[in-house]
Amino acid sequence: MAAVATRARAVAETVTDPELPMLTLADLGVLREVSVDEDGGVEVAITPTYSGCPAMATMRDDLVHRLQDAGFDDVRVRVALHPAWTTDWISERGRAALAEAGISAPGTAPVRSGPVPLTLGPVRRDVTCPRCGSTEVDLTSEFGSTACKALYRCRACLEPFDHVKEI
Repeated sequence: MAAVATRARAVAETVTDPELPMLTLADLGVLREVSVDEDGGVEVAITPTYSGCPAMATMRDDLVHRLQDAGFDDVRVRVALHPAWTTDWISERGRAALAEAGISAPGTAPVRSGPVPLTLGPVRRDVTCPRCGSTEVDLTSEFGSTACKALYRCRACLEPFDHVKEI
């Protein structure tokens, strides 16, 4: 059974994120668990990057189709909300793939205990331009091409780029 679970996990690890297709779900850190029951059914656990992530249905469908195409007939995907996903779960390979695609990888996620404070001003981040490496960047918009990214512009090379927000 362990060999079947290993093969199922290997297949699941090839599924890419629909919004960041340079990342696999494993590199993004949302692929949490892959298990196989005694009847050969596969259960995959994924954690959303944030509450209400619109890509979750596509991730689920892509996992089911990829595993069924690999010969696993009974596939279930469940959402695991605890622990909550953090950008710290993005692998080093994933961070390198983001930079290669011109997207600034997130820094270390903030550590919080208790309620999340409401701030109305811009969020301070340590951001480096993925194109030229400059730290001289300006926030253009808190919302980039997707809700989990902010849009920046480099003052050195003048290029705009997305930055994955630290969560």
